[in-house]
Formats: sequence, C-alpha cells, structure tokens
Amino acid sequence: MIVRTLFVVAVLLFSHTFSVAAEPETATPKVISLWNGPAKVDDQTTEMADVKLTVHLPSPDKANGTALVICPGGGYGGLVVGAEGHGIAKWLNQHGIAGCVLEYRLPKGRAFVPLNDAQRAIRTARAKAGEWKLDPGRIGIIGFSAGGHLASTAATHFDAGNQSATDPIERVSCRPDFAVLVYPVVSMGALGHSGSRRNLLGNEASEQLIALFSNEKQVTAQTPPMFLTHALNDKVVVPDHSRLLHEALKQAGVATEYLELPEGGHGLNGYKGPMWDAWQAASLKWIAGLKK
Repeated sequence: MIVRTLFVVAVLLFSHTFSVAAEPETATPKVISLWNGPAKVDDQTTEMADVKLTVHLPSPDKANGTALVICPGGGYGGLVVGAEGHGIAKWLNQHGIAGCVLEYRLPKGRAFVPLNDAQRAIRTARAKAGEWKLDPGRIGIIGFSAGGHLASTAATHFDAGNQSATDPIERVSCRPDFAVLVYPVVSMGALGHSGSRRNLLGNEASEQLIALFSNEKQVTAQTPPMFLTHALNDKVVVPDHSRLLHEALKQAGVATEYLELPEGGHGLNGYKGPMWDAWQAASLKWIAGLKK
C-alpha cells in the first residue's frame, strides 16, 4: 500500500524510456449493444436504451488476457469518449490489454443508471472472456473524473451475479478485479464536485443517497485493489477525493497505491506530457504486479 512521492515521480519520469516505434496492428473494434433489449434503471424499472460498449482487442501476439472497462469523464452530463475513452483503449492495446469503452447512460438524477451500465459491462467482459481471449480473473475498470466516480462505485457496489437469471450475462459477477482511478470524483459529500453530484443525485438528494454514493464510505475488505492518481493543483476535483479513498482502502486492508503528481491540474495538461506519462507508466507496472 503505497503513496508515491514527488521524488518517485521524478525518478519515474527520468527513467522511463519513450520510443517512437510503430504501434502494433490491432483488430477492428467490436461495437456491441450492452443490454440488447430493455436496460435496467433500478431494481423495478427498465427502459429502452442503446448503450454502446466498444471493445478494442490487442493484437494476438501482444495480448496478456487483462481487460479494462473504460469510463470516460464528463461530469455525468456528457462523455469525453476521445481522450478518456478510445484513446485510453488504444494505449492499453499497445501493452497487451483489452480496452472496453463504455458509453454509459447519463443519469439526469437517476443515480443507479450509470452503475447498472458499468456492472453490465463488467459482467459482459467476463462472460465473453473465452470468445475475446480474456482471463475472467483479470477484468478491471478505469475511470476519469466523474467516470472515476463511476469506476469507484462499481468497485464498491457489486454482486456475485443472479444464478436464477434467464440472461446468462446476469449470472456472472460484476465485481471488478481491480480499479484504476484518474483524478476521480469519489465523495458526494462536502468535497463533492457539485456538477457531478447534481447530475447524478438530483437537486435534493437525501443524506442516505449522498452517503451511499460517497465511495470512501463504502469500502470493505472485499473491495478490489485500486490505483489512484491526482495532481496536487487540481482545482476542479481536489486531490482529497483520492486521499480519502486511499486511506479507507488502507484501513480495510485492501491493496492500494496512490500516485500524487506535482502539477497538471484536472486533465493533466490536456492528456499529454510528463504527468500524463507518469500515471500511465506507474499504473501499468501496478497492474502487472497484481496477484490473482
């Protein structure tokens, strides 16, 4: 359980070797309809919605069986599917990891809608592990900003699947095996990003709902390992979000690493440069070191 310091970041940046080698060729992404029918709103309600999951598989010579469901940010009012979606999938593919870009439904105050989509995406990747050449025990989730909140929600609210379900995908566990959270919204309390909280929970959320979606309060010993990263000078989503969750994970005995970056703000200088490179290198090393 590690907090990386500014010194470690500097060593990482100077020791990391960057190359301009051509990217390995990957298969044409698969775009699937996540629900293929009525989409779950809550435990009693469904709606017709076309929720897309775009699956970027690495080239067979690079594939290592690991996959990440990718949750782009956007304050729960939009989706940054370029840099925080398909761009991330292509980066993962370079390192043998499948990237599944989730275009989750925007909640408009219906708090469980994005979570239902994220849970369904994890179940789908695990159910399709044989077809997609994945290890069903190496299905993680990654999220950015409000997408980081969704990823941390999926990592703290999960089930083992419903064995009596007629849909075989719903019989599969939705617990991610690990989570990577990049400048995430975590808390819906006093620290909460007001726009994300309003879009997710509505204007008059109860204290119970605020607590339920403040994911630092939902950590247990069964919560999967998490890697977190945040810039010290992030003024949009302050780094205390990551710090609170990191401390809660440590208290629960869950493996966690927190990389605190010296600068970069929200979005880490527009998704480029040394701070962006630092979290990518560190997270790949952390994922590779996870025990099954």
